Amino acid sequence: MQRTEISSLGEFALIKRLTRDFPIQHESTRRGVGDDAAVIAYPEGLQTLVTTDLLLEGIHFDLTYTPLRHLGYKAAVGSFSDIYAMNGHPQQLTCSVGVSARFAVEDLEELYAGIRLACGRYGVDLVGGDTSASLTGLCISITCLGAAREEEIVYRSGAQPTDLICVSGNLGAAYMGLQLLEREKRVFAGEKGDFEPDFAEHEYILERQLRPEARQDIILALREKGLRPTSMIDSSDGLASELLHIATESGVGVRIYEERLPIDIETHRMAEELNMSTTTVAMNGGEDFELIFTIPLAELDRLKELDGIHIIGHVTSAGQGCYLVTPDGAELRLRAQGWPDEAEE
Repeated sequence: MQRTEISSLGEFALIKRLTRDFPIQHESTRRGVGDDAAVIAYPEGLQTLVTTDLLLEGIHFDLTYTPLRHLGYKAAVGSFSDIYAMNGHPQQLTCSVGVSARFAVEDLEELYAGIRLACGRYGVDLVGGDTSASLTGLCISITCLGAAREEEIVYRSGAQPTDLICVSGNLGAAYMGLQLLEREKRVFAGEKGDFEPDFAEHEYILERQLRPEARQDIILALREKGLRPTSMIDSSDGLASELLHIATESGVGVRIYEERLPIDIETHRMAEELNMSTTTVAMNGGEDFELIFTIPLAELDRLKELDGIHIIGHVTSAGQGCYLVTPDGAELRLRAQGWPDEAEE
């Protein structure tokens, strides 16, 4: 395969080559790539939502087992998820990359192919970005702009006591996919000659880690039913951490129930294989990009009509704290990204 040195093109020719196949899909995108700045004009009545993510090689991703096309897709989808978590819709995207000398033009084309696939699937316009040399590998900066009517925007701060706590999909699968990839990487490092990684029967958790999806479908389903969450967040940092964000911003407590945590069978199997607690995986494993939200108790009947949503607990007053309740009634205080501690007497 031909490898084209980035330096042979120059910055402007490189950007043109990487962005040439991105069609404009929104009337609000008045001007995309090609000028000093993009021009965006949302119709009157829409608020602008903005989110930014920075991804660094060796910290947020490992190219030993992450294909560049998958990385581009995941980087874009992660930013879309942040917009959906505000009950908005992503519209425009910018992507800036820093690349070291080991990357060729074809590598960046693979990265952008993943971004293009995500933009096409979710109806988002790529409107700009930048490229730079890097001494430390690959770094990616993604900024996504979205739109929502003011009355439709959902913050983390609106949860009220007696609200139901809900989560879409299932939890912990992406983290188990990461653990499997890391295990096979360690095995590969100790092998001589040809090595075939053992991924049999683990396709689902690998897909959840390498090529996740944002839950646009849940936002659309809630809107179709006339349901507006009182608070919402995505599960990029794990259930425990995200619930604590909602509790802090809303000034409330939460109680969730261990037996109600939605965990896929592949996640169960992988956790058992690695001698890990499935509950800890579900509570603290991130990058599932599921939606965690609260809904008034009065909306229970309409909520039950929707597929793929699980009620895992309820909101309490702030003085009652934030706890996970086990099947035998024990209460474990929620901790962000760590093992929950037993409740103090």
